[in-house]
Amino acid sequence: MARVVKGKELINTRLAANYGGWIYCDGCQENIGYLCYSTYDSIKIRYKCNCGSSGFISLDFADGKIGHKCANELITIKNRLCCPSDNEPLITLLNKKLKSYELEITCKFCGGKYKKRTVTS
Repeated sequence: MARVVKGKELINTRLAANYGGWIYCDGCQENIGYLCYSTYDSIKIRYKCNCGSSGFISLDFADGKIGHKCANELITIKNRLCCPSDNEPLITLLNKKLKSYELEITCKFCGGKYKKRTVTS
């Protein structure tokens, strides 16, 4: 069943679908990652692309949980950032295409709210 988006803001960014799929930078039209459709309740990401463009994504759902802060960090399985509770993939960010990013994402299944900040170059 399709989820109902409560809030959605995209700045210099586009998604392949309404609330997931491939993530593209509007500055260079490059694919910078992949947002899994069904495993997150909310996401906020602020990034700086290698092309110099800055982008932002904020998405949440009408049926989403508020989430609770987790002491654990996201784990990486292959190139995907995953929930440490159940190993479910949440998002893939292509570090080779990003100078930096700040991510806050809430897992739909465990309700954990994870934060990650990275400077790649």
